Amino acid sequence: MGRPPWVGDGVLGLPVPSDGFPPRQNIPGGPARPAATVHGYPRQGPRRELKKAVERYWSGRLTADALRDVCAALRRDVWRELADAGVREVPSGDFSLYDHVLDTLVMTGAVPHRHRAAVEADALDGYFAMARGTQEAPPLEMTKWFDTNYHYLVPELGPDTVFRTDSGKPVGEYTEARALGHDARPVLVGPVTFLLLAKPAPGADPDFEPLTLLDRLLPVYAEVLADLRAAGAGWVQLDEPALVQDQPPAVLNAAARAYRELGALADRPRLLVASYFDRLGDALPVLAQSPVEGLALDFTGPAAANLDALAANGGLPGKRLVAGVVDGRNVWINDLERSLSTLATLLGLAGRVDVAASCSLLHVPLDASVERDVDPQVARWLAFARQKTAEVVTLAHGLGAGADAIAPQLAANRAARASRSGSALTRDPAVRARSAAVTPADAARTQPYAERAAAQRARLRLPLLPTTTIGSFPQTAALRTARADLRAGRIDRAAYDARMSAEIRDVIAFQEDAGLDVLVHGEPERNDMVQYFAEQLTGYLATRHGWVQSYGTRYVRPPILAGDVSRPEPMTLRWTRYAQSLTGRPVKGMLTGPVTMLAWSFVRDDQPLADTARQVALALRDEVADLEDAGTAVIQVDEPALRESLPLREADRGAYLEWATEAFRLTTGGVRADTQIHTHMCYAEFGEILSAIESLDADVISLEAARSHMRVAEELADADYPREVGPGVYDIHSPRVPDQGELVALLYTGLRALPADRLWANPDCGLKTRTWPEVRESLRHLTQAAREVRAKLE
Repeated sequence: MGRPPWVGDGVLGLPVPSDGFPPRQNIPGGPARPAATVHGYPRQGPRRELKKAVERYWSGRLTADALRDVCAALRRDVWRELADAGVREVPSGDFSLYDHVLDTLVMTGAVPHRHRAAVEADALDGYFAMARGTQEAPPLEMTKWFDTNYHYLVPELGPDTVFRTDSGKPVGEYTEARALGHDARPVLVGPVTFLLLAKPAPGADPDFEPLTLLDRLLPVYAEVLADLRAAGAGWVQLDEPALVQDQPPAVLNAAARAYRELGALADRPRLLVASYFDRLGDALPVLAQSPVEGLALDFTGPAAANLDALAANGGLPGKRLVAGVVDGRNVWINDLERSLSTLATLLGLAGRVDVAASCSLLHVPLDASVERDVDPQVARWLAFARQKTAEVVTLAHGLGAGADAIAPQLAANRAARASRSGSALTRDPAVRARSAAVTPADAARTQPYAERAAAQRARLRLPLLPTTTIGSFPQTAALRTARADLRAGRIDRAAYDARMSAEIRDVIAFQEDAGLDVLVHGEPERNDMVQYFAEQLTGYLATRHGWVQSYGTRYVRPPILAGDVSRPEPMTLRWTRYAQSLTGRPVKGMLTGPVTMLAWSFVRDDQPLADTARQVALALRDEVADLEDAGTAVIQVDEPALRESLPLREADRGAYLEWATEAFRLTTGGVRADTQIHTHMCYAEFGEILSAIESLDADVISLEAARSHMRVAEELADADYPREVGPGVYDIHSPRVPDQGELVALLYTGLRALPADRLWANPDCGLKTRTWPEVRESLRHLTQAAREVRAKLE
């Protein structure tokens, strides 16, 4: 297979450190004072160098060796930055060309059959083929990493899966770090989480449980651990975030067996098992009693319950505890005094306590200090990855040397938090009064669905299997240049608007020519589906450089919710009305829903999410009313984040779904019967929230279905979902163009689950990341497929 794509030119085969490995029963060695560390760090570089390099490689403008050089330089810079900041033990292996779960799949040799030839011919191109697909082979399915907005690629495993060890990436990156003089801790996805994230491979029994492959997988981890020890690794971190979910006894028993067996290995580094995003619950004693040398636990948000649970379970005597007391998922400064108090309590519960962020800092932007446009008062409340690293280092120093050693930092932190709690920027009495006056009637359509459906059919007069898209069309270089030119003053607003008008005319003309039934204006003026609205609502602030990886080379700049939310003026009305003036076919109004506006932003942590969601919903309700008054017959309110925001613990879900679905209905509850409300969701497991989807009371829902082979249509049918559905048949996250026959087959699969008068044909998401040649051909195939199936139904 040749040199693995992730291996740079680091020195291999370095000897084991001279201090060797202490006996397993002793407290792990290391510095006596608490150390600072992190689980992972943003991968992209300060100017998104990784994204640019990978996309240049895809386009043939960068060689594989040059891409590896860029990656090696990014890793080198991160390790040096962390070490200079005071992090004694830097993570290695958290870097990825595309996705860390895909990296684990490669490490375990679990390459899908359809991609094996590509991987064997060229490891790098085969790696990207699994992520993006080829014209001959579709990519792996993609879904959300727990309750974050990061997407991972779903491993496909079956009874015939054969695992093969490939230690190239973890060993290569560890030895790079060590050759540069760093004490590094390799970070791997743990075996239990890897299997729980997987799905049955094509052709396997749909009820096959990948966790049954644990006994086959553990020898691969044993070999990787042995290879890392041979390279000199003293510690290896195994991430098991799946254990913070409600898991049945079979999973807990599997975790116990996995770490009993890995812990019993003679030829391995010391093991640090990490879990984050929520409380561990029943999994805590399982891990605490295993023969691993350390645990890394989250102590922020709902995971703060880990503190009492740890004490109730007798702590971790003789083990290392890496305490995640700095929130790795939000952007607000830490309460240093509270965290220091938590750490002081933890000192009595473990053999050694080190300090970390709650999870990888992958989920936050890199550096708040470069945001020159943020109000200085707000800027002092913010902490991105670099600032959070500094907080971790400060807390480690304070824990070891005493609070007096960090007195200036504590005072500055106390003052900054006080300025936020008392700031007029965070509170608007009018917004709060309106929110308090909401009644249950405001969050309900007054007409039953059957009455609405009849009125909408009479108004819209759509054919069977109506075709539409999800909203956005390709964001070309010309559109991005126009926005940049406007910001820089190179063009005025009139010139910019002329460019947007021309693009909308072209998009409408193409859709009419391609034969789509319900059109969109293409959203050329929108930089991002959340940021665009955030920039027009009070209470939000936008960043210039706050990029966060969503998947692969797709990065977003989540806005920051700092205060109460209202809508000063219409946000979408002008361009929707203009697009409708160009055609006799219905043009959808396109909005982002309140839950997604929260989920894809950095939200306030000083009030309940339900209160913030209601404020956003009321602002969007005003926009819906304006669109309807302007004659818009179809309004789509996207909620792709409804499932991803579902709390990881069952006990917390009821309250969340209650306020989340209320917020959607509050947004749409005031429309007439003949106004058709659409919503859209993508890349999540929907089976757990089907009752909530019905509770939204949308007239039409479009969902991802191409990569999951229409599974969602079957789930909706099994749940007797009564409304119209558009299961996406065109996978827009891959550059491959589906042919007409493939789309026809998917539509027939949908028809086996849903009646023809309730089925739509559409892509599975917006088209902004695709190119026009791909979109033109794919959408023509889609409309032709719908016509072919429609003709046989009529």
